Amino acid sequence: MRRLWLLFSQAATVALAVLFVVGTLKPHWLPRGGASVAPEVVSIRTAPPAASAPVVGLAAAVSYSAAAQRAAPAVVSVSAGKNGGRNPHAQDPWYRYFFGERGGGQNEPQLGVGSGVIVSAQGYLLTNNHVVEGASDIEIRLDDGRETKATLVGTDPETDLAVLKVDLDRMPSITLGDVESAKVGDVVLAIGNPFNVGQTVTSGIISALGRNQLGLSTFENFIQTDAAINPGNSGGALVDVQGHLLGINTAIYSRSGGSMGIGFAIPVDLARQVMEGLIKDGRVTRGWIGVEPRDLPPEYAATFNLPIKDGVLISGVLKDGPAGRGGMRPGDVVLTIGPRQVANTMQLLNAVAALKPGSEAAIGVQRGDQQLQLKVTVVQRPPAQRRPQ
Repeated sequence: MRRLWLLFSQAATVALAVLFVVGTLKPHWLPRGGASVAPEVVSIRTAPPAASAPVVGLAAAVSYSAAAQRAAPAVVSVSAGKNGGRNPHAQDPWYRYFFGERGGGQNEPQLGVGSGVIVSAQGYLLTNNHVVEGASDIEIRLDDGRETKATLVGTDPETDLAVLKVDLDRMPSITLGDVESAKVGDVVLAIGNPFNVGQTVTSGIISALGRNQLGLSTFENFIQTDAAINPGNSGGALVDVQGHLLGINTAIYSRSGGSMGIGFAIPVDLARQVMEGLIKDGRVTRGWIGVEPRDLPPEYAATFNLPIKDGVLISGVLKDGPAGRGGMRPGDVVLTIGPRQVANTMQLLNAVAALKPGSEAAIGVQRGDQQLQLKVTVVQRPPAQRRPQ
């Protein structure tokens, strides 16, 4: 038995020795069964750089082309010509700003270029009064290339608006927007003819609402925008992203003569009211009571121990005027016009202008330590006095 074990041990030793030699010198002679233990090599395609891959979470590019295409056909270029002769406004810097150096020569034809907006298919246009003031000949050019003469229906210097009428077939017209729903931050487009280069569209936002006391006109309630407005845009359209008219571009704040990001437009609701009055009656009907108002100075209220902080101080009352006949005195502070509260001069002017001539208005005033209700019969506001030439 022991002998057999020695023979088995020797055989196993020889077999292992042979296997070692073959595995070292001729490994391919050995069978390869079972699973491979070599690591698997995976082919990986590198993803495109992040710059060329879609960026998740960013909004797609926004285009306002639909709004521009909807509104642009109704925006026209307005050329206002004047007869030769010495221009009485030649030395007025505002006139030279809008009409250029050509407006001041002796016996030279004068030409002003601005914009206008067709607001009805019947051919009525809105533009600025300062664009057509004193013009003897007015021509418009549509976006489709047609040109025609325009008739001046009427002007309203107190809002710097004018209404024109043209007779053409297939007149495009703009849709009036809802300015009451407009908010600061809303995107708007300004469409017009800046520098007479041709119709141009710029974009921006509404940067403020209800701007007043700028000295541009008597009744001010401007939409302020940073959409680029330049000379020649006056009378053009300020539209929302649906292409609906929100205002008539009127003026810019500028030290250089070009846009500095602050432009002003007359709200469309005021423009519509003026237009309807000019078309129907040839004038705008506004109430008037014959007072000289100013914002209430805080020191005035403190000096006279007035129990109020807001209101409009009446510094002058026209003798035998509506307010004077109603018992109003200098030094009174107006608090209300009918149901409307008034906190500054512009609010008072707008509230009185909205009153119907011939009607009786209840006006609340603070006189010393007493609050009074005065009854004042409103009259038609007299025409604005032109500045001496």
